[in-house]
Amino acid sequence: MNVDLVIILIYFVFLTAIGFAFRSASTSTSDYFKGGGKMQWWMVGATAFMMQISAMSFTGLMGKALTGGVAVAVVFFANAMGYFANYLFFAAKARQMRVVSPIQGIRLRFGRVNEQVFTWGIVPVNIIQASIWLNALAVFVSPVLGVDLSTTIIISGSVVVFMSLVGGSWAVVASDFLQMVLLTVMTFFAAVVAIWKSGGVSAVYANGLPTHAFVGEGYSSMSLFIGWFILIFFRQFFQTNNMIDSYRYIAAKNTNHARKAAILAGSLILIGPFIWFVPALFVAGHYPDATTWGIDVLGNKLTDATYYIFVKREMPLGMIGLLVAAMFAATMSSMDSALNRNSGIFVKNVYEPYFGKGKDEKHLMLVSKLFTAGLGFLIIVAGLYMTALKNYGLFDAMMLVGSLITFPILIPSILCFFVKKTPDWAGWGTIVVGLCVSSIIAFGITPEFVQHMMGMDHLPTPREFAEFKSVTAGTMGHMCITLPFFFLTRLFYKEPTPERAKEINQFFSNVETPVVTDDEDEITEIDDLQYRVLGKMLLAASACIALLVFVNNPLWGRFLFLLMSGMVGTLGMVLYRKRHSSQQRKLSKVTSS
Repeated sequence: MNVDLVIILIYFVFLTAIGFAFRSASTSTSDYFKGGGKMQWWMVGATAFMMQISAMSFTGLMGKALTGGVAVAVVFFANAMGYFANYLFFAAKARQMRVVSPIQGIRLRFGRVNEQVFTWGIVPVNIIQASIWLNALAVFVSPVLGVDLSTTIIISGSVVVFMSLVGGSWAVVASDFLQMVLLTVMTFFAAVVAIWKSGGVSAVYANGLPTHAFVGEGYSSMSLFIGWFILIFFRQFFQTNNMIDSYRYIAAKNTNHARKAAILAGSLILIGPFIWFVPALFVAGHYPDATTWGIDVLGNKLTDATYYIFVKREMPLGMIGLLVAAMFAATMSSMDSALNRNSGIFVKNVYEPYFGKGKDEKHLMLVSKLFTAGLGFLIIVAGLYMTALKNYGLFDAMMLVGSLITFPILIPSILCFFVKKTPDWAGWGTIVVGLCVSSIIAFGITPEFVQHMMGMDHLPTPREFAEFKSVTAGTMGHMCITLPFFFLTRLFYKEPTPERAKEINQFFSNVETPVVTDDEDEITEIDDLQYRVLGKMLLAASACIALLVFVNNPLWGRFLFLLMSGMVGTLGMVLYRKRHSSQQRKLSKVTSS
């Protein structure tokens, strides 16, 4: 019996059960797309965290860690900085927009034309990003199943789409929380084993880091590296702080819960790299030659299987199944969120205002699921295309999409919170200018151009060129041209019509007014559902992990599973007791009255 496959199947049962448990909570499009704005901070924080953690984090980034040095982890630290900015500003503003779809905020701020421009600009980008996530998932799953990448993408993508249709945002966010707990526990113990087998933390770094420990291999120009290192912070700040990507906070119970969610996500992202990269460094020190790993199905993407190699060769039997399930779930959470958001955008900003006027919620929810299925199909097709990429690894592909395609959309969707007196066309105009900048960079930047511009006496190395084009050139171009253009549109500002002035005033009034709930310190019925279901799920997961002690492993491996079971079970008990104690308080209030 293949223990790993059994574990994956049991995990799917868990996720399906979560979707089924929360199906009754989605009775309207507001529930389906944002949980009715009633979610606890720890659930919203989990989904915000998991949106940044997909299988790509354990494939493309870990493959990059073999030669990339400590600096590879800067992506996570930049994301952490972005989440702390969420805490200070954007989480509250996103929740206070009081919308179902983030594009409804665009509609109020920039008008109807921009509503459609942003819709048809964002959705294709999300499809590309999701296809990269799916490709990364296939890189991890393919060696386990022993089939080629294309087949794995089709199978995995089909399962993800099916799971996405089980429930709306309640099921997505609840499963994200379960996935966050299991992923954190498993990767923590993977790091512990790597340190133990290496003989200490210092030994892991001494054996695993390349000759140039911080910069890594493949850089001959420090100027190019410093530019990449600095600009990636700017890029990730815009990536995590804008009207579009802060949309998960609109599901929070109130402004206070949105802020708490941001600080949870930021803390997890900040701590994560110190755990996640340890197994990759172990592999770099003990199995540096990827051609000896015996994985033929990955072709030129061998190094993206770095984390898998560690688990396969160093962890006890059964851990591969747990980690593959976690990688699958992490990607599913990212794809779920993208599918849920995109279908919400189409329904609330395209279908309902133009084709579905007067339609009831039952009809709109059916349309939402049809859009989810259609977008899922497109993601699978795009994922198959991603397997043909030869010049970029998964890490560089994600950076390229973010800098050249996403950045032009993010600039107006962040600056619109600060700059009030701009014409409506400032939104779509900035995107057009940004796309022109991106086109020049995409087709005009060549190795010869970089050599001439930087005054180098040789062509840039493949790593230098890939990172310059995917991060440095794109971010610098948009910071120097696209961003100033938005400010320059103020010169053409004219007082809007009374109708538009009312919408703009409503937008700024909303984002400046905190969302406060009367039951801040009380456990409502929907709060009770969150504590009860997830508490039970974690206790059940703990019991299943404990059963792995019966797998034929050395004593230390069995003890490892017991420790994992104990950590997951403890958290489950805390959640369930929180629900139980709230019921006792309610009962005592009724009795005393």
